[in-house]
Amino acid sequence: MGAGQVLVEIQPQELKFAFELKKQSSCSIQLENKSKDYVAFKVKTTSPKRYCVRPNIGILLPRSTCDFTVTMQAPKEAPPDMQLKDKFLVQSTVVPYGTTDEDIVPSFFSKENGRYIQENKLRVVLVSPPHSPALEPINVALRQEPANEIPDSAVTCIPIDGVSQQEPANEVPILRNISISDNVSVKQEPVQEITISKDTSIPNEQALSGVAEITPSHVGKDIDDLKLKLNNIEVKLNEAEKIIMSLRKENSAAVQESEKLQQEIALLRKKSATRIQAGFPFLFVVFLALVGMTLGYLLHS
Repeated sequence: MGAGQVLVEIQPQELKFAFELKKQSSCSIQLENKSKDYVAFKVKTTSPKRYCVRPNIGILLPRSTCDFTVTMQAPKEAPPDMQLKDKFLVQSTVVPYGTTDEDIVPSFFSKENGRYIQENKLRVVLVSPPHSPALEPINVALRQEPANEIPDSAVTCIPIDGVSQQEPANEVPILRNISISDNVSVKQEPVQEITISKDTSIPNEQALSGVAEITPSHVGKDIDDLKLKLNNIEVKLNEAEKIIMSLRKENSAAVQESEKLQQEIALLRKKSATRIQAGFPFLFVVFLALVGMTLGYLLHS
């Protein structure tokens, strides 16, 4: 492969990240294989802790495209002048036909054996977030210029002992943040003064009565009701526990009685078996005696 030949075309040529504090930002880069060979690529960066590249290595089939995504970790603070010096390097080289992602080894991207490796450097550019009105790269530091002061002339009149006192509100200065991007001119429009006047007259007795009404009397009633309900629940639980204990005792007594009955039945069965084995039944003996007596009487007569 001759030096200077374009193996892979990269679009875009820079990584643009929407800069927001404590928020991640991602951008996608497309690689296009311009050759008829299998091409392996590898992505490197000068700040591996700040960025996550997926995938960072891969195989491009002939005349095919592939995308990789770069994710910038959530920044905790703004960089100086809103510029980053981070760089990315995309290396690409021809590999044998049929090579897969699992077959990629570091030696593919080594120049020691005279292998041709195309290298493309990409720079990082910070842009305004999507909801911002300006989407141009942020290459100029933010400036703070004081806007016109907006006085708030709200006055509250509260008569105390028949005397009306007026206390003017403090003036609140407002600072506007003006971001200036490249080739963008920002016009400063004068801020109009906004005057708000409030005339509120509250009698002293009404104010005191309003404070008295705020006392949470209904809260105490609710708490008492909850306590009563809890007490009722506890009483019911205690009764249920007593019932359960009595049922358990009855159950155990019934089990014991059944066991005794079974034992008695077993004893009776044993006794009856022994009687049967000892000799003939009493009624059978009486019957034989009666038969013998009748036969003897008949013979003597």
